[in-house]
Amino acid sequence: MAFKVFLTEDAANDLGEIYSYIAKHDSPQKAEYVLDQIEKRFISLNELPERGVYPKELLLIGIREYREIFFKPYRIIYRILNKTVYVYLIVDGRRDMQTLLEQRLLQI
Repeated sequence: MAFKVFLTEDAANDLGEIYSYIAKHDSPQKAEYVLDQIEKRFISLNELPERGVYPKELLLIGIREYREIFFKPYRIIYRILNKTVYVYLIVDGRRDMQTLLEQRLLQI
């Protein structure tokens, strides 16, 4: 049975920001390509979402509720609840991930 995959509002906003940044600093064609690749990655979570790894920043503090997959340098952070995958975060992995994860996932 396939899983349902949903983007949170924050993750949808992340995609918009990624697109805008690439379109402005590179080209709209490159932005489309990157968005297509990211979308393929998170849509593929409908099959075997458990294949993602635990984000190392969360493992350090003992949290194993979230997983991630990659389209380098982008990290797609998600959580599996029942037969549903919720994508919470889609960000450039070169950012300060510890702070970002704490703010967005742990509400610290």
